[in-house]
Amino acid sequence: MSELTARLSDKRKVDERRLAASRPAMPAWRVMLARELHELWIGGRAPTFLFLFSILLAIETYVFAANSELSLMPPKEMVYETLKAAISASLFIMLIIGADSLSGERERATLEAVLLTPASRRQIVVGKFLAALTFWPVALAVALPYMHVLAQGDEVFGQAVAWGALLGSILAPAFVGLGMFVSFWCNSNKTSLFVSLGIYLLFLLPVQLPGRAQTGAAGQFLQWINPIAAEYHFLSKLLVNNRTLAEWWTWLLSPVVLTVVVVSLLFLYAAPGLRLEGGRTNHFLRKWRRAAPLLLIAGCLLGLNASPAMAQSAPTATPLQVSVSMDYAVVKTGDSIFFDTVISNHDTQPSPPVIVAMNIINLDKEGDVVDPEDWSPERTQYITQLAPDESGTLSWRVNAILDGDYIVYMVAMPEPASQETTSQAVASTGIHLTVMPFTKLNPGGILPYTLGAPFVLGMGLLFLQRMRRRGIDVGG
Repeated sequence: MSELTARLSDKRKVDERRLAASRPAMPAWRVMLARELHELWIGGRAPTFLFLFSILLAIETYVFAANSELSLMPPKEMVYETLKAAISASLFIMLIIGADSLSGERERATLEAVLLTPASRRQIVVGKFLAALTFWPVALAVALPYMHVLAQGDEVFGQAVAWGALLGSILAPAFVGLGMFVSFWCNSNKTSLFVSLGIYLLFLLPVQLPGRAQTGAAGQFLQWINPIAAEYHFLSKLLVNNRTLAEWWTWLLSPVVLTVVVVSLLFLYAAPGLRLEGGRTNHFLRKWRRAAPLLLIAGCLLGLNASPAMAQSAPTATPLQVSVSMDYAVVKTGDSIFFDTVISNHDTQPSPPVIVAMNIINLDKEGDVVDPEDWSPERTQYITQLAPDESGTLSWRVNAILDGDYIVYMVAMPEPASQETTSQAVASTGIHLTVMPFTKLNPGGILPYTLGAPFVLGMGLLFLQRMRRRGIDVGG
């Protein structure tokens, strides 16, 4: 009986060997991908980046939620800004991961063992490239709960998820490829990371231009050719301004072109020449070392629009009258007041078109200047025409965003009859607005998200480190 069992066992082992031999061997790039994924995620680098990423989003989301309680930002803008922060941070992290992929192996003296494997140079680069790309979908998944709670049920959440996933997936290969391309030429990991940081700052420069500089022809062109700025401009138009893809699709050209160029250079030019020393040849390496790590400084042209002074005629008197439905209000920060403005025409002739503008004055002489656009969604309203003895009513909303004493008043301005004439403004009585300070610790119910995600990721990181230490101890 025991002899029969031994024969069956030997036969089963032979069958298993034959089956294993008949199976096709795993492609070398998949072996390299598995190795890189283990080193990146089980080794703890990617979870550490993800933990820091969640803290960044938690802080920003909490600030946005507090601003939402004060009606400073609509949900669309908050979701857009959160998505923009998630894409920016993810691209930077993937650039760093790519920059460490080859020069880090050189510095740790492990690249030689990798090159001695039966995998081709291009397969090695493909495995490392795909492993670095895995950070983006995980980072987007971490950002989704933050965007969902900030959307407050607005349909912009679904649009942000779809467009964010698409646009992030366009730029992610470009920045991983840029990092790996820099790493390909560098022997030192410090040099690779320093140059990658300079490249990232170079891409961010157009995004940091003042608003007026971005509206000029030079500023618009600089944004259009910059992949990050172009994607952000595209997202803002679609998510915040409700524009269509047909109007702004050209702003996606530079991200696509950058990705195609970088990936082509990486796999067609750099990957086949991968070796122990940085670069393809010593001659080129010497030239590379002489080059300055900071490549160029982006500039912008700031145009000042000047208009020639023209003589003004005396303003014509207006029979318009402006009144408001409220004299004073005492509220807390985060509250809103609603009132009506009545515009009356006491003339015997129909009035011209009337523009009605809201103004807010801070009564504290040392207080900040108030921008009405931050306080009300209705900065100006228009009345086409008022018949004789006719009145028009306009409704207004003011969001109390900062504590203090303020005066809210309305100004009605009839449209001038011609380019050579002007008109007389009419002001209403003021509304004395007193805003008392009030702060919520959990604005919009965001606190569980801002604390929960970093806590869960932090505990996962600690567990991962503990398992690694236990494996090292068991291995001796």
